[in-house]
Amino acid sequence: MTQYINKISIKAWAEADRPREKLLQKGKQNLSNAELIAILLGSGSRELSAVGLAQLVLQSKSYNLNELGKSTVTDLKEFKGIGEAKAIGIIAALELGRRRQLSDLREKPQIRSSQDAYREMAPIIQDLPHEEFWILLLNRANRILSREKISSGGVSGTLVDAKMVFEKAVAKTASSIMLFHNHPSGGLTPSQADISLTRKLKEAGKVLDTQVLDHLIISERGYYSFADEGKL
Repeated sequence: MTQYINKISIKAWAEADRPREKLLQKGKQNLSNAELIAILLGSGSRELSAVGLAQLVLQSKSYNLNELGKSTVTDLKEFKGIGEAKAIGIIAALELGRRRQLSDLREKPQIRSSQDAYREMAPIIQDLPHEEFWILLLNRANRILSREKISSGGVSGTLVDAKMVFEKAVAKTASSIMLFHNHPSGGLTPSQADISLTRKLKEAGKVLDTQVLDHLIISERGYYSFADEGKL
């Protein structure tokens, strides 16, 4: 039955089952991921409705929106019924969703745990194909003052200048900082260079009365916290 529905035009569906009408009548929260993507597509192919085509795209990514977010225009154009304009529309929508997660709130988020810190930084560096080093600057209440990128490197590493780290902390009058970098390989085990850098920045922070609270290594598999593991 589902296959048959996927082959016919959405216009032939009952009004309550059409994605646009369903959004208007029942609200955006009641649409599936495939239905939301179908709205972006606008139409399907000869063989599939827009919803059917959206389901096929999602299936190719194991129904994982994070994986879909890594897609390129070329990747999406491999699906019959998706041209350049539709592919760009999907990528733009997913990028807006990612940026929404990063938008500053009126009340600065408070970091109470490594999990809180991970949620703040994962959307920025988790899926990058290269390594980047970032810091969170915090006030005395552990609320975020700003996110700052320190460096960007290659697949296997990036250089970090301690002076640049603490220049940004002093400029924002931060009481403490948290360190972050990603591992594009997916691994979460800290290298000896990661351990040495963490110690170096922690000692520099003591001199400047700016505490280094944690260092998180982030990948698509999750995160490693130096503080949680007793390595800070």
